[in-house]
Amino acid sequence: MSAAEQQELVDPALHEKVMAEAERIKAWGEAAERHARDEVNQPTINNWLEAMGLSNPRFEKGGAGEAPPSMAQVWTMYGLGGKPSQDDPLHAMMRALTDAGFTAVLGTNCEQSYERYLRVGEQLRVTTALDSVVGPKATGMGVGYFVTSRNTWYVGDERVATMLFRVLKFIPRAAS
Repeated sequence: MSAAEQQELVDPALHEKVMAEAERIKAWGEAAERHARDEVNQPTINNWLEAMGLSNPRFEKGGAGEAPPSMAQVWTMYGLGGKPSQDDPLHAMMRALTDAGFTAVLGTNCEQSYERYLRVGEQLRVTTALDSVVGPKATGMGVGYFVTSRNTWYVGDERVATMLFRVLKFIPRAAS
C-alpha cells in the first residue's frame, strides 16, 4: 500500500493533527524520569525466578548478587496504584490518539537490550521517549497507528538497559 493510500484511511486533517502531536511529544526527548521504589534486592529476584519457573545459581541467594537482565523493567513498574506522569511520552501519545478516535490498543512487540547485569543494592531510574508513530495502517483489527516508545534504565548516569515497546492504537473494525 502506497503512502497516499495509507493516508486515505483517515481524514487527512486528522492524520496531520496526529503526526503534529507525535512530533511535539518526540521533542520532549527522554522524559518522565521515575526512580525505582526499591533497590535491586534478593527477595524480589527470588519471587521473580519462582514466577518464571527459572533456577540459576548466579541469581539465587548466595550467588553472584545479580539480577536477571530481563528484570530491568520490574524495578520501575508503577505498581497497582501508580499512575504515569503528565510528561510521560507514551501515555501522552496514547491520550492524543484516544482523543482522535483511536480507542483500542494491542501490544505488538518489545525489544530489550542489556548493557550489564544489575547488582543487588543498586537503585534504578527510567526515562521514556517517544521513538516513532507510523500510520495510518489497515490491519485485521482496524485502522490505526503503530506507536513505539523507548525506555532507558540507568544506575546513576550509566545506561544499563533499553526497551523499545510498540503498540497498535486503532479504531476497532466493525463486526461482520
